Amino acid sequence: MRLYPAVEGTLRVVARVQGLQIAYAGLGNIPSRGGAVVAVNHTGYLDFLPMALAARGAQRRVRLMAKAEFADNAVLGVLMRGCGVIPVDRSAGADSYAAAVTALRGGDLVAVYPESTISRSFELETFKSGAARMALDAGVPIVPMIVWGAQRIASKGVPRSIGRHRYPIAVGVGDPIPPIGDPRALTGTLRRAMRSVLDEVQSGFDHPAGAPWVPARLGGSAPAPSCEDIRGTEHVDGSPGPGPGTMDGCAHPDPDSSPPMSTER
Repeated sequence: MRLYPAVEGTLRVVARVQGLQIAYAGLGNIPSRGGAVVAVNHTGYLDFLPMALAARGAQRRVRLMAKAEFADNAVLGVLMRGCGVIPVDRSAGADSYAAAVTALRGGDLVAVYPESTISRSFELETFKSGAARMALDAGVPIVPMIVWGAQRIASKGVPRSIGRHRYPIAVGVGDPIPPIGDPRALTGTLRRAMRSVLDEVQSGFDHPAGAPWVPARLGGSAPAPSCEDIRGTEHVDGSPGPGPGTMDGCAHPDPDSSPPMSTER
């Protein structure tokens, strides 16, 4: 990770140039030593910036998992290798998974997006079980982290706002979750923990009515998530899935007419 300090410095400069007002809470929940899976929500293209700066605030460095094809770019390839990024090749996922588990066992922080892709609704949507499986296989905790407000700068369905501004961004870190149980139950525990941190972070945040980066549940114009997008992980621990008017903001016109839901993923 020989290039990490230089890239870290560049991120700090970018944050200052853009005038970002990043507030952190719960940094003490990031382990001071040893491996841990850092599970982060995914709302925009710049989530990694506040996430990496949060780790720095806890005197740690975090290894990202990123698409392997990015490494085909001459510049990105050098940066990825120099920063310890773990390339993810979807055609050879077992190798990427093994590399992440090895890094965790070696004492590294490895960042994972449980949703796998950017949430267009900016709500927590379907969680994959990879974070839980990594934690269980490596015997390390999962640290739930929420980055909120970065989607205002660059995300899907939101006009990009690159340049100097004073947008607030909040980062909240929850209590570490021990690697206990099976992947299904642990994924449910993780999602509930991230939901709790998200609610806390959002409670102190200004959400302009009708803004495209604000979830419909909070009065914004972002598309509401479909219940199918989020129900699978709500049921992962056997608890009831969300219904109309729930915190996740999904709704069916007539929930009784919805097709039966399978808990199989």
